[in-house]
Amino acid sequence: MDLTGLSSKGRFLMVLCIVSYLYKSTAAEGSCKLKAKFNLMGYKEVEKKTVVIGGMFPVHQRLTDTDSNTTIPPESSDCEGFNFRTFRWAQTMLFALNEINSRNDILPDTELGYVIYDSCFTISKAVEGTLTFLTGQDEAVPNYRCGDGPPLSALVGAGGSDLSIATARILGLYYFPQMSYASSCSVLESRFQYPTFLRTIPSDEHQSVAMAKLVLHFGWTWVGTIAAEDDYGKYGIKRFKEVVEEAGVCISFSETLPKIRNPEAIERIVQTVLDSTAKIIVVFSSDVDLSPLVGELLRNNVTNRTWIASEAWVTSAAISRHPDILPVLGGTIGFAVKRADIPGLKEHLLSVTPYNDSLTEEFWGIVFNCTMNYRQVLSGMRRCTREEMLEKLNNTFTDVSQLRITYNVYKAVYAVAHALHNLEDCKPHSGPFENNTCADITKFEPWQLMYYLKNLRYTVPHTGEEIYFNNGDVDGFYEILNWQSESEGGITYTHIGYYNSTAPPEERLIINNGSIIWNNDILETPRSVCSDRCQPGTRMGIRQGEPVCCFDCIPCADGEISNTTGRCIQCDEDYWSNANHDTCVPKTIEFLDFTEPLGITLIAIAAFGALATIAVAIILLMHLNTPLVNVNDPLLSFSLLLGLVITFLCSIVFLGEPQMWSCMTSQVALAVGFALVLSSLMGKSALLMLRARAVKANDIDPIHPRHQRAIMIVCTLIQAVGCTVWLILMPPHPVKNTAAQNIKIILECDPGNIIFICSIFAYDILLAVLTFSFAFVARKLEDHFNEGKSVTFGMLVFFIIWISFVPAYLSTRGKFMVAVQIFAILASSFGLLACVFIPKCYVLLIKPERNKEELMITRAKSRDTAASGSSASLATTSSSANANGTTVSTVSLDD
Repeated sequence: MDLTGLSSKGRFLMVLCIVSYLYKSTAAEGSCKLKAKFNLMGYKEVEKKTVVIGGMFPVHQRLTDTDSNTTIPPESSDCEGFNFRTFRWAQTMLFALNEINSRNDILPDTELGYVIYDSCFTISKAVEGTLTFLTGQDEAVPNYRCGDGPPLSALVGAGGSDLSIATARILGLYYFPQMSYASSCSVLESRFQYPTFLRTIPSDEHQSVAMAKLVLHFGWTWVGTIAAEDDYGKYGIKRFKEVVEEAGVCISFSETLPKIRNPEAIERIVQTVLDSTAKIIVVFSSDVDLSPLVGELLRNNVTNRTWIASEAWVTSAAISRHPDILPVLGGTIGFAVKRADIPGLKEHLLSVTPYNDSLTEEFWGIVFNCTMNYRQVLSGMRRCTREEMLEKLNNTFTDVSQLRITYNVYKAVYAVAHALHNLEDCKPHSGPFENNTCADITKFEPWQLMYYLKNLRYTVPHTGEEIYFNNGDVDGFYEILNWQSESEGGITYTHIGYYNSTAPPEERLIINNGSIIWNNDILETPRSVCSDRCQPGTRMGIRQGEPVCCFDCIPCADGEISNTTGRCIQCDEDYWSNANHDTCVPKTIEFLDFTEPLGITLIAIAAFGALATIAVAIILLMHLNTPLVNVNDPLLSFSLLLGLVITFLCSIVFLGEPQMWSCMTSQVALAVGFALVLSSLMGKSALLMLRARAVKANDIDPIHPRHQRAIMIVCTLIQAVGCTVWLILMPPHPVKNTAAQNIKIILECDPGNIIFICSIFAYDILLAVLTFSFAFVARKLEDHFNEGKSVTFGMLVFFIIWISFVPAYLSTRGKFMVAVQIFAILASSFGLLACVFIPKCYVLLIKPERNKEELMITRAKSRDTAASGSSASLATTSSSANANGTTVSTVSLDD
């Protein structure tokens, strides 16, 4: 038969049906027999009882080793490793039942009986006890209830989460209630898989989150984890990892405690702890599973670690009372369920006697190191007497100072009792079942009791705690304990805070940091990081193949800062990082200011150039009627000087913080000023060129001064119109240049449109080229003042300066770009002023005798003939015919 398609629950049910069928068949044939007989230990009291409550406690820690020989019939294993703590839990159930039976306010007409088994902390024994309990007799018959004794109500148990998972699957088949006191595994929250499971201990979902919040509270980012090899450890540590890893915490190592004895595995875990740099270790385990590791830690003297304990071992005397435990586990912080004092329990524990059952007899023999077995007496053991007194003992069994799981047992028994009381107290015709019927407490069905358990709300005796179940679970509340040293050298559990899952998120974890004493009696909170937090100004650089908590600290790039996040962030556009890369500081605002030395120098030079130009104009006005001034249209000379004044003064506008008006004025004034200068020079050069051609052709001048002026005016107006269109459509405007230099904001003028500015200054270049061409042709004219040479040389200077300006301008940044531009303007202006007008001023001021009309006559260069020694003579006839009195010459050539 193929059962692979069925769920685990379905397969189990199928197996039970088959077993039932076989049992019926064999019974019909009269050959019914048990396949095996379980070897169970515990307590049983069902005679003359109205209702029976089941119980299951891991009184022993493990099964004894059995012979694997298959040649003899197998036997159910015995148990070993008596646990005083869990034995106290079993006795607490007996105490609670006795207390309930003696009360008149709960089940006054009902006597509660009990069947309690030892699960031996193993799944197999838990299943054996469950099947036997359901059968109603010592021999378990699956799917059958044998006998006509009192009805079974619920099972209180079965201890660890693994045990309860196994029993809950069986009990869920029959919708039989199970009330757990210690099974906190979060997987048991599933009502689909475990429909009848309830518990008085909070789910590990709360504990795992609480542990994670504790780690985050202290800023630990590098922790190790150890979990038991069962569902309790596996699911608890899994949820813890999910929460802390989502918050950025890294797991240094993750180890699993074996369920069976494995010294090699324990040694490997201890070595991992020693090798790891993590100082915080979270342990999700029971005290039974943890004990072998604790012994190995003591042998290796593993100190300087802080252990985070789950509720299953944080108050375990088997761990905390271990000799020399303080150096290793001192400072442990753990979560514990609610503690309570139970009046009368101490007296009950001290009143147990070894003569009623095998469990108590074994306990008595271990405690007093004696035996009641006659054969063991014969072998040399001391025989127990009636004089042994538990009052003189100080062990885990009689210690009622930390009743936590014990209190959960007490609450579980009372929960079942209150549900039975509500069932019994049902009023006829007002019941919750079909046709408003009630259940009969002497013969009710388990599912009927389950109704009352799910809707139960009661107050625990002596403590006043109100208990109710939310989908089978209770609220998550934990005390936070710190293992501190006692004056006698032992360990005391000091309350340092609590975790309440029902509180607002920011108030769920409350810890008094000042009351914590860490390992080795240190008061300072330990640090546990793979890599120290990066200092401000650096960022985290992840190491290849390692967790994200392991990193190198790398300095932030320029323009980036980091404070405490370990990540570099870019400063805003107007800010830059300081030297330490931990603060964004405003960038330096840079422009060529009037008040700085360079600005003052350039203003002085520009002013000097303008004044020098004006001085030249004055000199020309003073000698306006002389031949030298009138030789080539003085109006063009004055327009040229006006253009030079404009270029000198517009360079000053380039200084200072750029404004809208200054950006527009500086560029336009420069373009128009040079256009005026160059067009004036072109008018002069055109005349000189035509004179040169006339001399060569023996002709009169084909150009009139008004033509020169027209050239100047038209060429200047073309530039002016172009600049006007530029200013209207896309004018220059001030901008913040943050890209040129990282640490500075350069205030400069944006041309608005690169095409416009290129066109404007390309036009000036065209004028300069034409002027140079005309002047170059006229350079061979010979008179005592050859203006063609002056213009040619001036234009050469102009070209050299501006050609040199381009690479110099492109290689500078910030205010020095403006300085280079101003220097080029001033230098070219000075070059033209000097080359064109200094020769004239020299003649007018120093050599006035040369300022004669006959010396202004233009003639061709003489050619000396070396062989004949003869020379050609030039005869020149002059005539004046000018509306303005300007001299116009005609030249004749005699050979």
